[in-house]
Amino acid sequence: MQELMSVRGCRQAYHKDSNPDLVVLDDVNLTLQNGEIVGLLGRSGSGKSTLLRIVAGLLTPTAGEVTWHGKALKGPAEGVAMVFQSFALFPWLTVQENVELGLEAQGVGRAERERRAEAAIDLIGLGGFESAYPKELSGGMRQRVGLARALVVQPELLLMDEPFSALDVLTAETLRTDLIDLWMERKLPVKSILMVTHNIEEAVLMCDRILVFSSNPGRVASELRVPFPHPRNRLDPAFRKMVDDIYALMTRRAVAPVQAPQTADNGFATQLHHISTNLLAGLIETVAAPPYDGKADLPALAAALQLEADELLPMGETLQALGLGEIAEGDLRLNDAGRRFAQADTDTRKAIFANALRTHLPLARAIRRTLDERWNHRAPALRFRDELEDHMSPDYAEETLQAVINWGRYAELFSFDDEADQFTLEDIDTAA
Repeated sequence: MQELMSVRGCRQAYHKDSNPDLVVLDDVNLTLQNGEIVGLLGRSGSGKSTLLRIVAGLLTPTAGEVTWHGKALKGPAEGVAMVFQSFALFPWLTVQENVELGLEAQGVGRAERERRAEAAIDLIGLGGFESAYPKELSGGMRQRVGLARALVVQPELLLMDEPFSALDVLTAETLRTDLIDLWMERKLPVKSILMVTHNIEEAVLMCDRILVFSSNPGRVASELRVPFPHPRNRLDPAFRKMVDDIYALMTRRAVAPVQAPQTADNGFATQLHHISTNLLAGLIETVAAPPYDGKADLPALAAALQLEADELLPMGETLQALGLGEIAEGDLRLNDAGRRFAQADTDTRKAIFANALRTHLPLARAIRRTLDERWNHRAPALRFRDELEDHMSPDYAEETLQAVINWGRYAELFSFDDEADQFTLEDIDTAA
C-alpha cells in the first residue's frame, strides 16, 4: 500500500512559566496507508484530538516531523478534510450553502460548486434537504451535513474527531453503518480515514488498525490490527474477545491506588476525576449485587449501564484511588471497604468515605490538617489550586479540586464556602 502520511517522534508540550512544561504528546509515531481506516482510541486527555490537528497541519508539534506524500508538512495540508465532534454548521446558511463553503474558499466557480455540493448531499442521504437550515434538521442530519462538507472537497485523507459522540445511540449506529457501506462500495472520494474515538466497540467495528493511547503524556501504547471483514458482527465471539482484550489493555495501565505517605503529605500531582458520590455509590451497589457479587467484567458492565469506556473507566479508577476497589485486566473488583460501603447505612457510608479520603488522598488530608491547625478553621482554595497547577494544567487542577470539595462535603470531612472560595470546618464535627 502507498503511504499517505507519517508522524515521527511527535511531541507536543506547553510552556508553564517557571513550572515544568505540560507534555500532551510524547514520541508518537504513526503511518497512514492508502485504503485503510485507522482509529485513535484512548481516554479523554490522552492527546488524540491534538494529534489529529497536528496531522491536519493546524498545529505545529514541539518536536518531531509530519510528512505528507513524503514531504515535510508546513502549515495546513492540501487534500485533508475534517469532521468535528460538534456539528459546526453556520445556522444562517442552508444545507447547500454550508456544504459549498470549502469549495468557495478554494475558488471553485458557482456552477461547479452547486453540482459537487448536490452530489455530496445525495451521497450522504440528504437529497431534498438542500434548502433546509440547520435548526430544521435532527442531530444525525446535521452531522451528515458536516460529513458532506468534508467530502465535497474530495480529500485524500478524511479526519474525524469523535464524529458520533454527540448523537443518540440509534442515530450514531445508522451513520456508522452508512459510512462503512459507502467506504466498502468505494463511493467515498477519500483514500484513507483517521478517526478519534473513545468507544471501543466503535473502533473494532469500523477500523482496520487501532492505536491505543496511554495518558499523561499521550503515547501509542499498543497497535492492533483488526482482522474481521466488513460487515462485522458485534455478537461474533472473536469480535467480543477483541473488545475484551482492549479493555484489558486500557485497564492494565490504570493508576495504582495512592498510598498514604509515611512522613509528609505529597501526591498533589495525582489528577482526580470529578465524579459525584451518587454515581460512585450506584456503581458500588451495582457491582456488589448479583450477578456480579463484587467482581464485574468491564465490557459487560458497560453494556448493562449503557456507558462507554471513557465514562466507566474513570469511575472505576476513582474507586481504586479511594481504596474502595481495584480495576485491572478488564475487571472491576470491590475490596473489603467497598463491600462494607455497599451494605452500610448513610452515616456509616459517610464515615467509610471520610476514612478513604484521609487515607488515600493526600490533598484531602492536607486540607483537613490545615483547617485543624488554623485558629479560625478556614483556608483559601487558591492555596491548594496554585499547588495543583504546579503539577497539571489549570483545567485538570480545577477538576481535581472540585472533586475533593464535593467528596469532602459528602463525607463531612470539611465544608466549602463557595462565595468566599474557602475551605472551612463550619458545621463539621471536628472529632470526625
